[in-house]
Amino acid sequence: MNYATATRSWKHALTGAAAILLLSACDNAEKPAASWETAAQGLYTATLSSDSNYAVVASIYHGGSLWDMRSKERLYNWNHSKGDYTGIIAAAFSPEGNYAATASQRTIVLWEVGTGKPVWFWTASGDVLSMALTPNGDYALLGLEDHTAVLFDIKNGGVKRTYRHNGKVRSVALTNDARFALTGSDDHTAKLWELDSGEAIHTWEHDNQLVTTALSPTGKYAFTAAQADKALIWDVASGKQIKQMPISKSSYIAGAAYTAAKFSADESRLLTGTNSQLVQLWNVSSGAELKRWKVTKKDKWKPSAATVLTVGFGSKSGQYYAVGSNGLSHQLK
Repeated sequence: MNYATATRSWKHALTGAAAILLLSACDNAEKPAASWETAAQGLYTATLSSDSNYAVVASIYHGGSLWDMRSKERLYNWNHSKGDYTGIIAAAFSPEGNYAATASQRTIVLWEVGTGKPVWFWTASGDVLSMALTPNGDYALLGLEDHTAVLFDIKNGGVKRTYRHNGKVRSVALTNDARFALTGSDDHTAKLWELDSGEAIHTWEHDNQLVTTALSPTGKYAFTAAQADKALIWDVASGKQIKQMPISKSSYIAGAAYTAAKFSADESRLLTGTNSQLVQLWNVSSGAELKRWKVTKKDKWKPSAATVLTVGFGSKSGQYYAVGSNGLSHQLK
């Protein structure tokens, strides 16, 4: 199976029309305040900076690009070789937003956000599935197909530390200070690690492949979600479950999943996205749903839904962002 087929088969397994989260009727879901096209034929992946001012999107046919989400403009095209469109399958911003990185299956490029220029280019130590950046873009945490996550020195080269699973590592997350890392694997576990020592602090089990992980900025809370299985908010200090997110058991067989998650800067709220176009805002401590939106399909007459690839809190209060697999970006209020 080639790269494009393998990537689409996994991504689009989450996007079938039957994969509907029956959290409750979506009649009360609000529409986006604004929507705009960032790719004509859909996306492999997308990620937002911590303030949602910028997004990296990876088009299926036209490679990577950096977007200003405030002006809704493409700033730079980011590809790994001149004259070619790179099949980018993972991207990440540093916590400060001054650096971003893009990864194809086996190459990584670190970019300077302000100038759009490449800083370093590396060959990855394995097939990349997911990525997160430490402060100042010094290291990249890579989730790999070879059942490991690695802390890669993206400015000097080389693997500093390895974190092991018994399955592919599809999702990784870091605290803002890079003290803790969270990895989610096909082995049905999410593991919380102390990044420097490589010690596994908690192992949280699910009943299916992990597809989404998130850490709050200081590491107070963690979010883990598996395909067609439960999604949970955890208290990191105790390792205990705070909240199980609602998902109907009748939708498990269809592959329903939470596909994106982001904690607010003050760690009081959680923003999630699903593979059925739904974006939801939650109170972390109570687990109460505060608001929901249904993001737009390109053609309302086509049956397929759009997977929410990334979500984020805007720099203005009450402003949120989401990017869908169909190539549409959304501002939510």
